[in-house]
Amino acid sequence: MSSAKFNPAKDISSLDGKVILITGGTQMSLVIDLHSMLTTTGTAGLGANSIRELAKHNPGHIYFTGRSKGKAEALITEIKKATPDARIDYIQEDMKSLESVANATKRFLAMEDRLDVLMCNAGIMCVPAEVTGDGYEVQFQVNHLAHALMIKLLLPLLQTTAAKPGSDVRIINVASSGHQLAPWGGIAFNTLNTDQAYLGITKFVPTWCRYGQSKLCNLLYPEQLAKRYPEITSVSLHPGFIITDLFKDVGFLTALPVRMLYIGRTNTVDEGICNQLWSVGAPKSALKNGEYYDPVGKVGQRIGAAASSQKMAEQLWNYTQKAIAAYN
Repeated sequence: MSSAKFNPAKDISSLDGKVILITGGTQMSLVIDLHSMLTTTGTAGLGANSIRELAKHNPGHIYFTGRSKGKAEALITEIKKATPDARIDYIQEDMKSLESVANATKRFLAMEDRLDVLMCNAGIMCVPAEVTGDGYEVQFQVNHLAHALMIKLLLPLLQTTAAKPGSDVRIINVASSGHQLAPWGGIAFNTLNTDQAYLGITKFVPTWCRYGQSKLCNLLYPEQLAKRYPEITSVSLHPGFIITDLFKDVGFLTALPVRMLYIGRTNTVDEGICNQLWSVGAPKSALKNGEYYDPVGKVGQRIGAAASSQKMAEQLWNYTQKAIAAYN
């Protein structure tokens, strides 16, 4: 199903009464003219636009996280004008801090007695080499580990919801075809506690390798969730090549080869949200537990041996559980 054929207004099945939690709802979009390389600021990223659209389909409640309280309040005000009956709340969260992630998740748990959809949407891309205060390469923590911690803390509620009659509980991970940019051999587990500044050969390669590594994690982890928690539908997806605010921290020369590669193949943010909206609103029978999807709703291409490696997926699971073991 192409984005042109997917119509969110018609193709999202009933969300009546469902509780949805989306990470990364305050990120703004960045629209780039790939021919002139001029940049203008848009109105929303994938998370915010997903929230806007889902609010139109009468869910029981939408919660979203992000760092910017001001952007969150502005988004809620805007949605309320268009959809006055929408129930929507913001929870402040900084994915660079596992303590912040744990506290934000516990705030959600104090407010709700069910969770039908968790959309792991927040992310960063090609940022400078950095180790977080928790001691992990920053993209690995923000894009994967922080979400894994949320999932761990939310699992009891997700399982309780899944046990209710007629429930259809889903965990959606926004991955990327960028998983193919992961280093040779896949995830470099032995250096995840460093900034991995020398993960590649040149100063440009490590930047993309670190991003690709985190997206490989986003692709592999749902497989393990599906295996261990089959009552919950866990999938990963590629939104398409979208020029969003993630690009604001990418140096011009670092981003140039990728921008040039995708000239004529980029999608708008409105097109980019179609795959994640499909993953929320498609009938349960349309999704295979643990699968990876390209836009829209097509089984995706796993590029590279690591993307299909059960051994690496299990190693990632074990590494992750050890990393988040202290949080209960």
